[in-house]
Amino acid sequence: MSENLKTSVMEFPQDFPIKVMGEQHPEFTATVLQVVQKHAPTTTETNISSRPSSKGNYVSATVMIRAESQEQLDNIYRSLSGHPMVKVVL
Repeated sequence: MSENLKTSVMEFPQDFPIKVMGEQHPEFTATVLQVVQKHAPTTTETNISSRPSSKGNYVSATVMIRAESQEQLDNIYRSLSGHPMVKVVL
């Protein structure tokens, strides 16, 4: 098997949740959605939910996307991980 050939255990397309955490900020959810939409343009406000941490210092957002490929997921994870508002992407 070629070293350049990537295989995925996932089948595409499929709905896929991405969980993003960061410090509490009024624009956190909207910013996460904007970053995701660059790679998954059909994602809308109805595809994202958020909740604050118990002390209210942090917020987590879960975005349900329609994943078309492993490359698309990798690009979303890279974009979110590199954003200054984001602390963790799962």
